[in-house]
Amino acid sequence: MAAQDYDSQLLESVSVRRRRLRDALLFGAQRQRRSADERVGKVFVGIVIAAVLCAGCVGWSFVSNRIIGKSPYGSSVQPSGTPSATPSVTPSGTPSPAVSTAPTSTSSR
Repeated sequence: MAAQDYDSQLLESVSVRRRRLRDALLFGAQRQRRSADERVGKVFVGIVIAAVLCAGCVGWSFVSNRIIGKSPYGSSVQPSGTPSATPSVTPSGTPSPAVSTAPTSTSSR
């Protein structure tokens, strides 16, 4: 029975030594610095994956619009970036002033 105990102790010590060597190789003496480097790498990989997904969505939208052949706004309606600044004509025939959409600030001094 003493030979089996010696064998099991030897196998256990070899496995412990291998685990310690593996941990030393992976983490090194500066565990905090190594883990911070790994975190930065993971953040970078996450940003790259998000960019690829966004590009895929834009590409899919472009291809699907080309295949369908229609504008997302309909055939007669065009999107306008800013409201028109030209005065509109009222039913009485007199032009009305242009409406400003800029916020006004009131300050009392």
